[in-house]
Amino acid sequence: MSAVNAASQPTTPAPFDHDVTIVGAGPVGLALAGWLAQRSATSSLSVALIDAREPEDSAGDPRAIAVSQGSRTLLQALAWPQDATSIERIHVSQRGRFGRTLIDRHDYDLPALGYVARYGSIVQSLAQAVRGTDVHWLHHTHAQEPVVEHDGVTLRVESAGVARTLRTRVLVNAEGGLYRVQAAANADADAAAAAAAAEPGAVQRPQKRTRDYGQTALVGVVSVSAPQAHVAWERFTDEGPIALLPMGGARDADFALVWCSEPVEAARRAALSDAEFLAALGEAFGSRMGRFTQIQGRAAFPLGLNALDTLVSGHGRIAAVGNAAQTLHPVAGQGLNLGLRDAHALADSLAQHGATPVALAEFAGRRAFDRRMTIGATDTLARLFTVDFPALGTLRGLALTALEFVPPVKTALARQMMFGQRS
Repeated sequence: MSAVNAASQPTTPAPFDHDVTIVGAGPVGLALAGWLAQRSATSSLSVALIDAREPEDSAGDPRAIAVSQGSRTLLQALAWPQDATSIERIHVSQRGRFGRTLIDRHDYDLPALGYVARYGSIVQSLAQAVRGTDVHWLHHTHAQEPVVEHDGVTLRVESAGVARTLRTRVLVNAEGGLYRVQAAANADADAAAAAAAAEPGAVQRPQKRTRDYGQTALVGVVSVSAPQAHVAWERFTDEGPIALLPMGGARDADFALVWCSEPVEAARRAALSDAEFLAALGEAFGSRMGRFTQIQGRAAFPLGLNALDTLVSGHGRIAAVGNAAQTLHPVAGQGLNLGLRDAHALADSLAQHGATPVALAEFAGRRAFDRRMTIGATDTLARLFTVDFPALGTLRGLALTALEFVPPVKTALARQMMFGQRS
């Protein structure tokens, strides 16, 4: 009888290892961990940060990241890379067609419209801010598919070949690779995902909004013979946009390049010699900054939209921020900035309501409008300015010209790109 009674007693839940566990120590994950560590309201929360690499692994990463003035304001009290270059003017135009608009910091009484920093510099400065706090950092650790329970999430992690599980009240996916089904490695991926979703506690993945823009971006750092310091360029061509973002360097002659075109043409250009590539770029961009004299770090990646419909899943226990929540076309440089605003709002909600579904529900509600506006604007710009059709070229020119003559519209667009919609 006693044995039966003992067996019928409810199982005591395992203790929680952490209140908040963040997977992904990129800029957004690091910023979230830092903001949580800074707040007295979250000092009692146990926070863990999981990443497959060490921060030092990214130290030399030269990729250019566009940081808006609004993001600079959010990051300033936490960390800021010393080698960031300010953007004081943005020149937007069409190659070979009429229409252009200028956005200048003086029009908004701001020190800058935004900044350009190297990815490695941002990661290093944020990592330094997180070190020395109470955040429990798990380096060289891989996270696998989470399992949601009634009061939290169980996450399987592996480090140095040793697997274990940890329990957390709230899980934050900040890397984009957390939702993977290991059983699909040697089987049909869709069937494996369906089987995993049918298991008790399996996470139902949020719906995504996706779009293939049919373009590839060629990126790198170029130098020019006649630089214009602190000026960013967005030149729309018949193939797609070309962006040049100031990165300082000798004579302020270094600019981060994003050159968008059809995949076949991008592949052809990627195979060119440096001299041939620079000549082709000069022909496509024009001579506003003289000749292109050098290219470093050439790389290519396909362009598409991937955005979750909602930032919260797992019965209110899992949140997504950064690349886990959305990847955008680089046409307006909004990817990191939207992710940082998401993370800052999540830190606010966790500070007010603790590691609870209430906190995550409030966070999702606060971020819905800004995400809708930013993702919609970026998607519209990407499609409007990447279609080669004569009539659209005229409409694009009219739109750019109209911005110069309708200041309120221009101001609203500029402020959305710089600050978003924060509540």
